[in-house]
Amino acid sequence: MILASNGYPLADAMWTMLVFFAWIIWFWLLITIFADLFRRPDMGGWGKAGWTVVLLFLPFIGVLVYLISQSRAMADRRMTEAQDAQRSFDTYVKSVAATDSRPAEQIGEAKKLLEEGAITADEFETLKRKALAG
Repeated sequence: MILASNGYPLADAMWTMLVFFAWIIWFWLLITIFADLFRRPDMGGWGKAGWTVVLLFLPFIGVLVYLISQSRAMADRRMTEAQDAQRSFDTYVKSVAATDSRPAEQIGEAKKLLEEGAITADEFETLKRKALAG
């Protein structure tokens, strides 16, 4: 095997992958904590600055303390954000669905006007084209 012949045994390769994975997890944790920290509406600028200093100068202790002390609040904030996003999406879908039914309503109203004799057949066709166009 090429790796073994160059003095890089499988155990060293596994250790390298483990360390690489740990660094990826570490940076992911930092990004998650900073994202949560700067999205917090309940904390002022000095509190955010203090946590930032702690996380930068005492990174391992800072991350552990933040996760231990704020884990429940982090989960609640994430849940609230997800619910707000879902409500926003539902509202958007309902508004789009409502506008899709409007052309049919407009054509129905135009048809009623045509039957009452308030508009001509040409005007009805024009209204129908406008309703279908958008």
